[in-house]
Amino acid sequence: MRELLEHGYEVVNLDRVPSPRADARVKHVRVDLSNYGEVAEALTAVDDRYTRVDAVVHLAAIPAPGILTNSATFANNVPSTYNVFAAAQAAGIDNIVWASSETVLGLPFTQSPPPSFPVDESYAVRPQSTYSLGKAVEEEMARHFTRWNPNLKLIGLRFSNVMDQADYAAFPAFEEAPLSRAWNAWGYIDARDGAQAVRLSLESTLRGFEPFIIAAADTVMSTPSAALAASHFPTVPFSRSVEGTDTLLSIDKARDQLWYAPKHSWRDHG
Repeated sequence: MRELLEHGYEVVNLDRVPSPRADARVKHVRVDLSNYGEVAEALTAVDDRYTRVDAVVHLAAIPAPGILTNSATFANNVPSTYNVFAAAQAAGIDNIVWASSETVLGLPFTQSPPPSFPVDESYAVRPQSTYSLGKAVEEEMARHFTRWNPNLKLIGLRFSNVMDQADYAAFPAFEEAPLSRAWNAWGYIDARDGAQAVRLSLESTLRGFEPFIIAAADTVMSTPSAALAASHFPTVPFSRSVEGTDTLLSIDKARDQLWYAPKHSWRDHG
């Protein structure tokens, strides 16, 4: 919300609870996304708040496996996303950005290694958990919503492990236990760069469904990325060279099509 405000957007927060770090410029409307009627009303107009909606950023979800039971996770996340997509279509909103997940790439890679490094968007999703299955279903829904409506833009951001600045104090310890972060190829994303990706997606002129891996430009490690991969994934080939500690989660597509340029690294907070 801060990223959008700083770039001139008028922001309304639709959520069950207001943000704990609410900005006075952000209006809050309490909405249960599992209720289609509430979502449909929220995406048209709400008295004393706003009269129209130009675009939707959908980040609401149970954010990881294991927080609730598998069926409860699926039953919350997938219908809520359907409600957002369908209500936006009914309201004539054709600019939607939502949170997919790096988990659709086959995480944990320690159980199911990727086809090559750096990992990219070229291969079919392969969810390994019910949470990830839900994200895969959402991407498939997006593919068909955009098939029905050629003017619709649905961008799914496959965020890596989101980190705040306070989390970086723990990063040096990863060097002593590299296997502890091999599950996502030592990837992460600074929350501020994640917000940048959201804004750039809103501003993109793309149409149809497009998924993008959104990660930091580097890994969580000081060991060179090629050496890490060779040590822990010796059978996985490289499709191109990776220099130094560059990310093994390819952000080439996001750079090329969204002009995404990560600005933040844990290395700046030592």
